[in-house]
Amino acid sequence: MSTREIFDSRIESGLLLLPTLLVTVVFLYYPTALAFRTSFFDSSFGRAEVFVGLENYVELLTSSGYHQSIIISVVFAAVVVVGVVVVSLYLTFLIHEVDTGQGLYLISVIWPYALPPAVGALVFLFITHPTLGVLTGPIESLGVEVDWFNNGSQAFVVVALAAIWKQIGYNVIFMIAAMNNVPDTLTETAELDGVGGLRRLVSVYIPIMTPTIFFLVIINTIYAFFGTFAFVDLLTSGGPSNATNILIFNLYQEGFSFFNFGIASAKSVVLFVIVGVLMFVQFQITDKYSYYGG
Repeated sequence: MSTREIFDSRIESGLLLLPTLLVTVVFLYYPTALAFRTSFFDSSFGRAEVFVGLENYVELLTSSGYHQSIIISVVFAAVVVVGVVVVSLYLTFLIHEVDTGQGLYLISVIWPYALPPAVGALVFLFITHPTLGVLTGPIESLGVEVDWFNNGSQAFVVVALAAIWKQIGYNVIFMIAAMNNVPDTLTETAELDGVGGLRRLVSVYIPIMTPTIFFLVIINTIYAFFGTFAFVDLLTSGGPSNATNILIFNLYQEGFSFFNFGIASAKSVVLFVIVGVLMFVQFQITDKYSYYGG
């Protein structure tokens, strides 16, 4: 029996897709629709819902604290995305260039990605703790006082570094595959022309890897906005002085600390729109600058 005969029946095909469709509807589309609906209500724990129309959105538009959270989130995302891509590219190139122990180096770079975000946050807390951290002494020996529990700028840097460290492994997996697909003739030609290592990376490898790099930029942007909650929650709880109060944590506090579900739902819709706009812009850039050969 051929594959076409197996899937010839629409009923059979529909039954095979049914579990995936049910999971998608129950855990994605329904919560999304419910959040959008709730954003138009004054909904709090223990009280009946009251329809307020666009009041929740107006409150967000006029809230200076929420505006600050948006700015912090965008800057944080930019730092994380650029940091992850740049560091991952450099590490991938170093691993690609070695002849012995490449597998060991690759595993060493990838293993942080295998950790759950909460575990990764705790590991980074022990590494950078202001009094007990492994790196605290060496950093303070350079004349820098480590006090990111009270210093907002330092707290922002610590959370960003933790987020970058956690995501590097994911990027390296794709980048090493893309770099291994670069034709050997290009590498040999560059070496014969006396092109150095870093220049070869920038001028030869990166242009050919642009589809993979742009894909990772999009994934890293989603990660920076949605996947870094555990780092903020366990390392700084949004502080000090809201210096790390990114949108996803701000939304969580509104819904699960203050139980203001209407405002929290409106914040989730705004966050979705912001990320959606960024995705649209990035896809446009991808289509314009990606190299697909030929």
